[in-house]
Amino acid sequence: MSETGLTRVQQIASILWPSFVMAGVATGIFFSVVDPVLVWHGPRIEAYSLGFFVFWAVTAASSLLTCFFRKPCS
Repeated sequence: MSETGLTRVQQIASILWPSFVMAGVATGIFFSVVDPVLVWHGPRIEAYSLGFFVFWAVTAASSLLTCFFRKPCS
């Protein structure tokens, strides 16, 4: 247990799960506006997958930084 009272698995899940959900939302919104055929020269499914994982990484980094800055300074 950490000082927040969460186990390591709970801490990781509290970062990855919200970022997963928001990556899905961001992917849906982004690809509703941008057609991957005009930008990406490969199959659409690759563009959608790559876009999802990029959005997931960005939102996971945001959640990780939120958890980091939530800790009190010593």
